[in-house]
Amino acid sequence: MDLPVIESSPPVAAGCSAGSCGSTASQMDGLSDDIRARVQDHPCYSEEAHHYFARMHVAVAPACNIQCHYCNRKYDCANESRPGVVSELLMPDQAVRKTLAVAATIPQMSVLGIAGPGDPLANPQRTFETFRQLALQAPDIKLCVSTNGLVLPEYVEELARYDIDHVTITINCVDPEVGARIYPWIFWKNRRVFGREAAAILIKQQQQGLEMLTARGILAKVNSVLIPGVNDHHLPEVSKIVKAKGAFLHNVMPLIAEAEHGTFYGVMGQRSPKPAELKALQDACEGDMNMMRHCRQCRADAVGLLGEDRGAEFTLDKIEAMDIDYEAAMVVRAELRAQIAADLAEKRAQAHAPAAPQVTPQVIHFQPHAAKPAPAAGRPVLMAVAAKNGLVAVHFGHAKEFLVYEASASGARLVGHRKAESYCAGDENCGDADLVLARTIQALEDCEVVLCSRIGYEPWGELEAAGIQPNGEHAMQPIEEAVIAVWHEMLVAGRLTAGSTAAKRA
Repeated sequence: MDLPVIESSPPVAAGCSAGSCGSTASQMDGLSDDIRARVQDHPCYSEEAHHYFARMHVAVAPACNIQCHYCNRKYDCANESRPGVVSELLMPDQAVRKTLAVAATIPQMSVLGIAGPGDPLANPQRTFETFRQLALQAPDIKLCVSTNGLVLPEYVEELARYDIDHVTITINCVDPEVGARIYPWIFWKNRRVFGREAAAILIKQQQQGLEMLTARGILAKVNSVLIPGVNDHHLPEVSKIVKAKGAFLHNVMPLIAEAEHGTFYGVMGQRSPKPAELKALQDACEGDMNMMRHCRQCRADAVGLLGEDRGAEFTLDKIEAMDIDYEAAMVVRAELRAQIAADLAEKRAQAHAPAAPQVTPQVIHFQPHAAKPAPAAGRPVLMAVAAKNGLVAVHFGHAKEFLVYEASASGARLVGHRKAESYCAGDENCGDADLVLARTIQALEDCEVVLCSRIGYEPWGELEAAGIQPNGEHAMQPIEEAVIAVWHEMLVAGRLTAGSTAAKRA
């Protein structure tokens, strides 16, 4: 006989299974089984895998064949975190030694990419010699390349030769008039070409290269830089066209335009997009293309998990001083990566397992003759999470970035991240740097909740005064599980009435 129960708990979000509430699935929806299998453990492509697998970039490509208004390459800089910046330029032999040292020290490192500081395909000898050596000495590492696409068509076959099956192309426009506002010149067939003509050549080459990659079975991701007032209204069209030509993923990134970086846009006062503008544009593109939302716009010599940079541990002088038993390290590496892959496979299987048949209980209503209203759906809520390795595991004052999730009745999905400055000097000594705290709060201004492992009294009060609710009650829980739990608490408390702006800051 079925036992009676009393309806009291909030409904489980649709499509949300325990421990996995759809943030990864949202990015993988629409991909074929073949593509999903090829990218699901790639930290630069999978929202889930970047918590477990590490990547590194080697800076062997100093020259570039185009000029972008948002780019200023720096070859000896350790103080900036953005594309085009490196601490050391490497020759291929040095890059291979560094890769092997990182692989031995960080066993979960699974991907090696060449992304600059110039364009890898404008430096073909250095790029392909690096790939040739790594294919022989580290065959378990996936090889990737990022390019502006100007000479991509002539190197597609060479990329395939080294089993490079992931390529990123930066495509900021498909209209030469827009391109002329982004690229002042290109170097094409031994001469500089300027303005609209330059943009037209670049666009043609990018699209031809994308089509050739697709035909060759090489996965292509497209990066686009969102530049307010220049290509913001144009990027949905870019997304449609690159999808039609075979790109499987689109990564719309915010323009980095601080004047101190010395870029043309920075010096001329071109603003960067606000977080809400970036999210709105990504949402507008998402109907036509799978969107990537966890990109960190990494340095050209980045090392480690996304969101961290351990490159300073692996400078050439430090590598020379390392005493590494490479044979033993590779055994440990293989075992650890196999365990991670098995754990992820089990997690995915559990998340997609069919629900067990439910016995319909006899429900006791307190008012048996009154119709019970359907539970309120609740509006979406943005929540910032101080996270590490997929868990709510960072003290608010120690956080150098926050992951931003949108929680709703459909589950939790990652929609971006916000960089921050760590201002806390110790577990019990927070809140000294008022300016840093103010900047962090400003970066999170569109979020309603901040989840962290701990938080001090002063930042708690400042966040509440700004209309952001701190929450330290879900420390060490999986991110999606914690986010959905908080969303349900808000739903039960009546704070999620659809369309109520007052409720958002209640």
